[in-house]
Amino acid sequence: MPASATKALRVAVLADSDTRWKWGALTATRVCPGDTEIHLDGYLLRGRATPTARQLQEVGVSADSLREVTAVEFLRAMAAARGEDSYDVLVLALVGGGVQAMLHGLGRVWQHEAERPVVVTGYVGVVYEKLADGLLLRHGADLVLANSRQDADRFRAVYEGVGADAGAVTEVALPFLGGAAYAGEPGGDERPYTVVFAAQPSVPDSRGDRTHLLERLIRHARLHPEREVLLKLRSKPGEHTTHIEELPYQKLVQRADPPPNFRLVYGHMGEVLDRTDLLVTVSSTAALESLHRRIPTVVLTDLGVREALGNHHFVGSGCLASWDQLDAGHRPAPDPEWVARQGVAADGGYETAFDEARGRIAALLARPGGLPPLAPYYTLVTAPGYLPGILARHHLAPDGTPLPGAPAADRAPGPVRQVVRRAARGAYRHGVQRVAPVIRRMGEL
Repeated sequence: MPASATKALRVAVLADSDTRWKWGALTATRVCPGDTEIHLDGYLLRGRATPTARQLQEVGVSADSLREVTAVEFLRAMAAARGEDSYDVLVLALVGGGVQAMLHGLGRVWQHEAERPVVVTGYVGVVYEKLADGLLLRHGADLVLANSRQDADRFRAVYEGVGADAGAVTEVALPFLGGAAYAGEPGGDERPYTVVFAAQPSVPDSRGDRTHLLERLIRHARLHPEREVLLKLRSKPGEHTTHIEELPYQKLVQRADPPPNFRLVYGHMGEVLDRTDLLVTVSSTAALESLHRRIPTVVLTDLGVREALGNHHFVGSGCLASWDQLDAGHRPAPDPEWVARQGVAADGGYETAFDEARGRIAALLARPGGLPPLAPYYTLVTAPGYLPGILARHHLAPDGTPLPGAPAADRAPGPVRQVVRRAARGAYRHGVQRVAPVIRRMGEL
């Protein structure tokens, strides 16, 4: 009998960045069956993008417990989770390589277990690059979530195209959509008309392109002194998100001279959207959050419509426009059919978007005799030159066992090892986030 039949549903989420923690934790609450009480344990995979306390607070998602782990420590925790402590659902909110490594590691951990958790994975937002690579690295989970009808169709086509089972693909929606629908432009002295530019850590990636966008945003503020113009930032200098940010806008703005109605803002995106009258971005998932709430939304074409920018995903949306057009008063009108295919559900039905996933998880939890072994597409037969490298990055051998010398492979770290580890991790993050970008820029001189 599954644990969920006798007690609160126990759910574990393993995430490797602030954004993926948000997606994983919210996905867990969305896809768990019915009104079941949930006990949520969070595990943060140690690495360059491990979120800081400030980032976790900004995400605004709580858990019953939350701790930082290595891949091997996580696998050891899953092996120890038995009886009353066993999990019903495990959400892998990781990059594709991390998902693949955990699938093989968990396969080894659970190889002699009669029952195991339902394993769920997916994508944080818009899938505009490495579609086949990312999907095949996620194959083997019980549910591979697609955030829209369009993604579900593409995911199945990739799996079927290589002869892999596509039955795990499950259509849902982005778990963080919500908030009040846009009430229209403010009137009188209610509040200023507010324009928000949703910045992205790695798009665009060149100084010239980022400077252009910043200058145009500041120019818009000068052209419209009656408006409030906000630059919404994901992280502070020195912090990392899902993507590396080598040229933070905070540093670029120091060389500018913005007017008084221009401000930098942080915080929860939903709270910023509460006061937004026009959302502008290059290709951020914030555009889908904004469209869901029927806020006027613009995807910029200033730097072209290119795969490298991700704004090609919005072709057909009706939202593409340039700063020149915006300065002249243009307001794009989203295409209803395109919006519907993106899982945005601006016209209702959002809550039912997770019904299929809930039903499938409930059926798997009730499956007599437990679940079959995890069976990823990538094995030493199908990808002998690729899989070992993926697993080795997480200190796992090709059979999913910890490699000799893997962190915490033998025992839990003592107090001294914990202090040394924290110091080393701080030095590593400093090197990745501060020193390496400087060296790369010097190399471009």
